[in-house]
Amino acid sequence: METLTAAREDILNTLKELKEGQKFDFLMDICGVDYPGRDGGRFDVVYHLYSSSANMRLRVKTRVPENDPVVPSVTSLWKAANWFERECFDLFGIKFSGHPNLKRILLYEGFEGHPLRKDYPINKRQVIPTSVDLRPSGEDGHFWVNFGPSHPATHGAFRLMLKLDGERIVEAIPEIGYLHRCFEKESEDHTYTQVIPYTDRLNYCSPLMNNVGYCKAVEDLMGIDIPERAKYIRVLAAELSRIIDHLVAIGTNVVDMGALTNYWYTFNIREYVYDWIERLCGARLTTTYTRIGGVARDIPADSKKYLKGVLKRLDRAVKDVTGLLVKNRIFLDRTRGIGAISAGDAISYGYTGPCLRAAGVAYDVRKASPYYHYDEFDWDVPIGERGDTYDRIMVRFEEMRQSARIVQQVLEKMPDGPIMVENHEVALPPKARVYNSIEGLMNQFKLIMEGIRPPAGEIYSYTEAANGELGFYIVSDGGVRPYRIKVRPPCYAIYQAYPELIRGHMIADAVAVMGSLNVIAGELDR
Repeated sequence: METLTAAREDILNTLKELKEGQKFDFLMDICGVDYPGRDGGRFDVVYHLYSSSANMRLRVKTRVPENDPVVPSVTSLWKAANWFERECFDLFGIKFSGHPNLKRILLYEGFEGHPLRKDYPINKRQVIPTSVDLRPSGEDGHFWVNFGPSHPATHGAFRLMLKLDGERIVEAIPEIGYLHRCFEKESEDHTYTQVIPYTDRLNYCSPLMNNVGYCKAVEDLMGIDIPERAKYIRVLAAELSRIIDHLVAIGTNVVDMGALTNYWYTFNIREYVYDWIERLCGARLTTTYTRIGGVARDIPADSKKYLKGVLKRLDRAVKDVTGLLVKNRIFLDRTRGIGAISAGDAISYGYTGPCLRAAGVAYDVRKASPYYHYDEFDWDVPIGERGDTYDRIMVRFEEMRQSARIVQQVLEKMPDGPIMVENHEVALPPKARVYNSIEGLMNQFKLIMEGIRPPAGEIYSYTEAANGELGFYIVSDGGVRPYRIKVRPPCYAIYQAYPELIRGHMIADAVAVMGSLNVIAGELDR
């Protein structure tokens, strides 16, 4: 990716020109990198931009000194910058002048220090105080109600303070961080291979896609091209994961609206896929299946026959559920026109995935930047028109059908061959070589004890996960541990628009809208 470096006093004008003049309409992420003792500024603030019209990426950096860690806010250019900047302030202590609400977001108010700084000890513990009153000071005659985290629709992981006029929502103030465990700090304290199990805990409804995205990022950093069979297996695992993720999203969304029957249909077919995943890797949820350089093991011998049967069941299940919903007056009243977002606002917030496509924007990483032969498969990108709750649900229905098409083609076209690279800088040697040669034994020993050692450099690698663009920004100093890992979780950008989507709606609508966004707290909080 091309990288542009700008002085911090010029960064706002530089980014404004890139957005307005060069049509970089997406701000995909903002993150910090800490270089203690570096001359010219301790911190880097890194902006990842994307131009949908030119299909082009750009990384922009600016240096910030430790004694005056302040840069201008870019919230005037992209709405997505609001939470991105708050996270950077929270974890690094970098301040963004002109930000409308610069305060901690993943950690609680009163937390001492900034944990992603290199001098913050990873084993340091702090006592969590009592909950914070999110309401602004002063009475205005409205009624405030606490919504979550104990509410069934918030799954114990989200909290909202709702300002009400009767049952209409006037204002919503979200609080996140209930599942924050600092994935990035843990990753920087472990080897590249040891990070793989941590990725399971991001979007735990489709962990195989996290495994694929992370390993692809490390492989891109190292210039590794994995074997063809491994590519097809990764596509197979990813598309089946997309299907089960969408089944969870739709099933829980409609059950939160009271449509219980649909839940049984969606979760029933999901279990058949989980049976195959369990046979694939020994686990149903936390898979840890991919390896840097390929995959851990080959697919079960009867996968073609079994998965074709699953796809038939899926087609039947989708028809059953859509038959229950598309002409259901209650469902239509609960979803049409509810929580709508325009295409322009969706782009400004950094929406990707089904939520963006429901707003009429046909961006999909698999089409825009094909990887693993996605450009050779016959499939379509479904889009909506209104960007409301109804369209988000229906786009996911159609995406399951398209994923099923891809799975069918993968099963027919998958080549024979190895599933790991013949590169013993990343791949463990065969056991026969370990037991019978000193070279194999040494190779095994070094990989286990020291781990993989990518060259110094940086990479932003991205895949199309179930909720949208899943990006991994990795900075390597040539050591056996990542110097910096920043994950770009798709639903982090999506959820920050939630207060705007439910404004003017009723409390019951807030439940329907939240489910349609498919916010997974594991990847939201990391």
